[in-house]
Amino acid sequence: MSTNFIIALLLSAVVSYLLGSCNSAIIVVRLWKKVDIRDFGSKNAGLTNTLRCFGKGAALLTLLGDMLKGVLAVLISRLIFVLFDTGISDILGTEITGVNNLRFIGYIAGFIAVLGHIFPLYYGFKGGKGILVSASILIITDPLTFCIVVPFFAVVLALTKYVSVASIASAVAYPFITFTTQYYINNVPKNLALLHTVLVIGTSILLIYMHRSNIERLRNHTENRFSFKKKEG
Repeated sequence: MSTNFIIALLLSAVVSYLLGSCNSAIIVVRLWKKVDIRDFGSKNAGLTNTLRCFGKGAALLTLLGDMLKGVLAVLISRLIFVLFDTGISDILGTEITGVNNLRFIGYIAGFIAVLGHIFPLYYGFKGGKGILVSASILIITDPLTFCIVVPFFAVVLALTKYVSVASIASAVAYPFITFTTQYYINNVPKNLALLHTVLVIGTSILLIYMHRSNIERLRNHTENRFSFKKKEG
């Protein structure tokens, strides 16, 4: 493993983590309402709780902010690896170029950005659940997987009316969809497709872990159903 690769990886990790730590729900609600989103509703600093407690305007800004930071983490990480003239080939020992190299960088940056979102440096390591950030990263890292996972999420949400169920189901399906689309459809080399899938499994484990309170409420039949309406009071 080359020195350039290690430096690029470390710089990418730092940038992605710091960007991920910029929690859009906390920032938007604090600027808009002068309060902390983590004191309201489910106490989660995420899109769904923002929508329920503060309405569509705050939720839209939260959505745009979380999507933007995921995209920026990937783009800046790609630039770092280009500047250091290194990539996944330094690990696998085989020549990997073009979009396959960019995918690897995207998954690395994405995993770290999700870590930053869940455990933000700026907010006492108490952030959101990472679903939206994970989805935003896929837009430029693996569009085909994005185009399958997002409708899958929407269908489960429509059938169950639970955002948590749709999120957990999508997190479970995410690694299987990733490997299938990359290896069988996009013809990504098997060792690289497996490496991407391992990173995705790590992300999925984080996402499911962050929904442990939702799982408990689902078991107790106290989980809130999804609605576009802002809660009163």
